[in-house]
Amino acid sequence: MKIEYKSSKVRVEMDYLLSGSVLAGTVKSECLETRTFFEVESDAPEERVIALIRNAKQGCFAEAMIQAAVPLKSEVKLNGKGISL
Repeated sequence: MKIEYKSSKVRVEMDYLLSGSVLAGTVKSECLETRTFFEVESDAPEERVIALIRNAKQGCFAEAMIQAAVPLKSEVKLNGKGISL
């Protein structure tokens, strides 16, 4: 979009819950909430910078994956051989 800016910062916070027992094989993790903080310093017109930020957030794969559940395909190998868990 060719918009000049002085600086930008992104911070991500996550609340998670880890329960169960590793020794008993019942360990479970849950993500309860994720928060993103996006700061931009720019002398460009505000509406153009807002459009830039909106595009960045809409094009963010991490935010998209968190907002909507996506299928997870997982492959596990032990000593080069595929295993099923």
